[in-house]
Amino acid sequence: MSMFEPLVFSGVQPTGNLHLGNYLGAIKRWVALQENHNCIYCVVDQHAITQAMSVWGGPAELMRNTREVAAAFLAAGVDPQKHIVFNQSRVRQHAELAWVFNCVARMGWLSRMTQFKDKAGKDRENASVGLFTYPNLMAADILVYRATHVPVGEDQKQHLELTRDIAQKFNVDFSDRIAELGLGMETKSGDETISSYFPLTEPVIGGPAARLMSLRDGTKKMSKSDPSDLSRINLIDDPDTISKKIRKAKTDSEPLPSDLEGLATRPEADNLVGIYAALTDTDKESVLRDFGGQQFSVFKPALADLAVAKLGPIASEMRRISADPGYVDAVLKQGGERASVLAEATMRDVRDIVGFLQD
Repeated sequence: MSMFEPLVFSGVQPTGNLHLGNYLGAIKRWVALQENHNCIYCVVDQHAITQAMSVWGGPAELMRNTREVAAAFLAAGVDPQKHIVFNQSRVRQHAELAWVFNCVARMGWLSRMTQFKDKAGKDRENASVGLFTYPNLMAADILVYRATHVPVGEDQKQHLELTRDIAQKFNVDFSDRIAELGLGMETKSGDETISSYFPLTEPVIGGPAARLMSLRDGTKKMSKSDPSDLSRINLIDDPDTISKKIRKAKTDSEPLPSDLEGLATRPEADNLVGIYAALTDTDKESVLRDFGGQQFSVFKPALADLAVAKLGPIASEMRRISADPGYVDAVLKQGGERASVLAEATMRDVRDIVGFLQD
């Protein structure tokens, strides 16, 4: 029997303005996954500080955003009793394992990370070391629980591939020691059989709206940082605001096509159809069967009504939960205590494997 018991891990940065893309691409899927999996869901507050304070807003905003993200998890239906919900900084073993991984990962691996290039821009010499090495912390977030599955969007697949590379190199580098301690299972690495301690975590790729685009520009990803609030639907938007944003969403003058091929050169139409599909747990083909040939004057009101019906109760519950920060803090504290037990069990093994003395 495999030592790697199925476990799902995922996290969201507390950077404020959670929007429809965060819900459909992550939180909604988390709620579904928890029905049949053991899950650990994390507000990754240590990742939030990798850039300048002006980007993440400073200590007071970080605390506020951490509670807001946790409230969104709970409002959407994540169960903190059956599963674990916590903020990353409560569990020191994440950072401890990240240092070990800093010494396992190679500079060339991190240099190829496209998100570092995008976030650092042309002024890379002034980027923080944390911005460069945070993929190692991301790997530690996952592997400190030896998670077997991570729900990811297309833009995060590269980081999960790095996590797998780090796990594999650790397993190969310390295979003899892992076997000596009786902590591993035999796996194949090329033509060689090794003793592996960490699993090679598998991605759980999203559905039809895994990558939502801006309501104002169908070629750009929906983003918290877009200066136009009309570019996204925030999870705390009221029904009138949701309807207004969908009415004002950029479209073209043609009716909706009857097949997917007709969406290929129409990014805004493709995005709205994808949103409808994700909200109804169907696919774009099904949406086009119902609305193909219709004008946007028909489709947009239907999409607005659907979005209000799906998101309105979550927004209302978010506001209710956020009004009681003591409750949110208690959930995160309890989750952190439960997560710490699991993380420490892994770190005791890792310290022995690497050769660190401990009690």
